[in-house]
Amino acid sequence: MGDSMNLDAIASHYSALIVELGEDPQREGLRDTPMRAARFWQEFMDYDAGNLDVTFEAIHTDQMIAVSGIKVWSLCEHHLLPFWCEIAVAYIAQERVIGLSKLARIAHKHAHKLQLQERLVQEIADEVGALTESQDVAVLGVGQHLCMVMRGIKTPGLMHTSVMRGVFRKDAEVRAEFLALIKGGLNG
Repeated sequence: MGDSMNLDAIASHYSALIVELGEDPQREGLRDTPMRAARFWQEFMDYDAGNLDVTFEAIHTDQMIAVSGIKVWSLCEHHLLPFWCEIAVAYIAQERVIGLSKLARIAHKHAHKLQLQERLVQEIADEVGALTESQDVAVLGVGQHLCMVMRGIKTPGLMHTSVMRGVFRKDAEVRAEFLALIKGGLNG
């Protein structure tokens, strides 16, 4: 996506924004800012998650695999301000399990775009389910959004979003096990 970005055009827009904010884009501290900002967008949007399709034969089927503490940064599509989100992912193994680092790569892949936290956890759940061929997937996100902290109400707060599919939705005991397993990993 970023390969098709016109960095000079983006930098020009940042330069115009700096002028509209009452600053001089040619002063020493701001002279290189427009191009730095353009390069940030290119770096952020060009994130390469690498090969995600690495699965292994499951040793035991119906075993819960849960990973917590995956912290990602994204940009709110409503205000273009950053938000961080700590992600926990679980699935019930069927025939295949996914490589551990791939869960973090999947989370980062879906965070590196203009995003909503609700969509972020949904997209992670979709991809984990597709790669593991499991209908039983849970994703929990706990995030803080600078659009709430820096503007509007100007107060911190944590947003919690979840996707619970299959047995995680239907069976309170399995859902409770997942939440107990990840409790120490989220903001802990």
